[in-house]
Amino acid sequence: MQLSGENYSKEEKFEDTTYIFKDYINKYSENFLKLPAFEKAIFQKYAAVQVHIKNSSYEKEFRTKMNLDFNNMQEVPDLYKTQEYADDLEHNYALSAEEHYYNVSYTFDGSHFKRMVKITDEAELKKQQDKIAELKTRFSNLKISQPYVLRYHFPKKIKSVSNTNAKLSADKKSLELHFLLTDCLQNPEITNLEVVLE
Repeated sequence: MQLSGENYSKEEKFEDTTYIFKDYINKYSENFLKLPAFEKAIFQKYAAVQVHIKNSSYEKEFRTKMNLDFNNMQEVPDLYKTQEYADDLEHNYALSAEEHYYNVSYTFDGSHFKRMVKITDEAELKKQQDKIAELKTRFSNLKISQPYVLRYHFPKKIKSVSNTNAKLSADKKSLELHFLLTDCLQNPEITNLEVVLE
């Protein structure tokens, strides 16, 4: 709102959309079928991801929420890439999300959960850090906030959490972590997390 100034009040944008990634695979099957097997396998990892996008200039709300039900922690892809992959599939682009400079993976053995972020391209990380630092400086006088929230639900009570900023639910079976998106992009490893259950 602050970036667009008076033009913001003239905007009449409203979008409230929910989709499941497999709908994109079906809708753009012509593009999907042309892909090599390894790219198809990447897209299939996202098939069950549900995305809810709400952009409303009237309500001043711009939010994207992603959900995935899974049986095995190793099945969980990096959900942050979901929308980029949807765009790639729709427009028949190369896999732009694979250009990320970090990977996210998870493990869970029933009592020990880990979210692990690994930097894969130090040069690209440095470029992003410089770019975000410049943007932070340019917009420092504006009150712009882009939250990035991680929510996890577990089958048992949480005994300990590696990040002291985690907020536990009343039943101690869920946690929530809040970050600024710019901080996560500058230092993805701050989202690393280890949770031990009772």
